[in-house]
Amino acid sequence: MRVLIIEDQPDRLAMLVPALEAAGCVVMATLNSARSLDVQIQALRPDVVIIAQDSPDRDTLEHICVVNQDCPRPIVMFTDDGSTESIRAATQAGVTSYVVDGLDPARLRPILDVAVSRFEAHQALHDQLEQTRLELSERKLIDQAKAHLIKQTGATESEVYREMRKTAMDRGMKLADVARQVLQRPLA
Repeated sequence: MRVLIIEDQPDRLAMLVPALEAAGCVVMATLNSARSLDVQIQALRPDVVIIAQDSPDRDTLEHICVVNQDCPRPIVMFTDDGSTESIRAATQAGVTSYVVDGLDPARLRPILDVAVSRFEAHQALHDQLEQTRLELSERKLIDQAKAHLIKQTGATESEVYREMRKTAMDRGMKLADVARQVLQRPLA
């Protein structure tokens, strides 16, 4: 597992890096702040990001939000701040696992494994939601094109739909693309 670490305390970093390596992880880089987090993730493509802070600050959370939009990764935050507000802010920013007072070397690998698993499950749901949105959007477009053609030709819905499908197959296009073309033509 390839890991990117954000840690501004050298003594904690000195404990964290060997513990990760002992757990079979490869530490790709260490940063002392989240300022260049998005750039580093784009360049290094780590499997997981570890952020160790006494308390999550606003700048770090903003950088996590940017990362989750551009190049989402599982993010594990080790912190001493167990307040409800901090936990909520971190999870809303995109932190996968929020661990309070728990930077125990023996627990690192299981925590990372759980974070990666939860992240993958979340990404699968997100991808499924996006696919469903796309399908609904395309269905709406097709229905609009059918209504347009019915109004234009006076044909029945099944006749119009059959003709649109035939056109899509003949041209090797998606039905939604045929619908877009139909809607770009003005009514006669």
